[in-house]
Amino acid sequence: MPNINRRVLPGFSLTMGYTLFYLSLLVLIPVAGVFLRSASLSWSEFLQAAWSERARAAYQLTFGTAFVAAVLNTFLGLLISWVLVRYTFPGRRLLDALIDLPLALPTAVAGLVYSSLYVESGWLGQFLMPLGIKAVFTPLAIILVLTFIGLPFVVRTVQPVLEDIDPETEEAAGSLGASRWQTFRRVILPALYPALVTGFALGFARCLGEYGSVVFVSGNFPYRTEIAPVLIVARLEEFAYAEATAIAAVLLVISFAMLITINLLERWSRPHGA
Repeated sequence: MPNINRRVLPGFSLTMGYTLFYLSLLVLIPVAGVFLRSASLSWSEFLQAAWSERARAAYQLTFGTAFVAAVLNTFLGLLISWVLVRYTFPGRRLLDALIDLPLALPTAVAGLVYSSLYVESGWLGQFLMPLGIKAVFTPLAIILVLTFIGLPFVVRTVQPVLEDIDPETEEAAGSLGASRWQTFRRVILPALYPALVTGFALGFARCLGEYGSVVFVSGNFPYRTEIAPVLIVARLEEFAYAEATAIAAVLLVISFAMLITINLLERWSRPHGA
């Protein structure tokens, strides 16, 4: 009699071994290398390299613009997901496919397109500049391009959850006298909340690591529009490898702490969205 408990995939020990091997090879060893290289500096040298006024300005700009872009993407992603799921209109499939364009498009191309659009003689810049809106070589330019880069992560996280929500629950709320806003706030939003937090976290993490598109639109001015990855590259070009890894180590610690906080918030939100 055949063994009905035979599993197609290998057992736990083998799969866990491969998982730990590749995780160590691709993540843990490179991260450990960053901290070990930065450890070659003395404490005063580390602070001078990683916590200088220029470095703090770069950290503030990096995390600030990434956070703003992630918040914008959360609202835009929810709106776009709602339109794609709840309405049928000509060009819907094309719009759905265009959402994934930032994932397939090289980030340098995105930065080049945005910089050409928003310069003073660009298609959009020629109308924005007279209004006093400078959307290139400013933090606003960084937010715009990061919003473009991170939008698919929110849409693709929220969209399947919204598709699984039973319309009958909304009809039941309406039959009990709930307004549209009350139905959305008390029935739909609690179910979407974990997906929104996950989409925010994914978009925020993606924006933190963005480099290729930002260098084209920011101008890379120290203390003003220089993000932390650009500062790391500048230190590498100066052959100051230990100083570059010191900045990278601070960036890793802050990013890891923020992602843990978001992950805890996501776990806390799951019972509320059940």
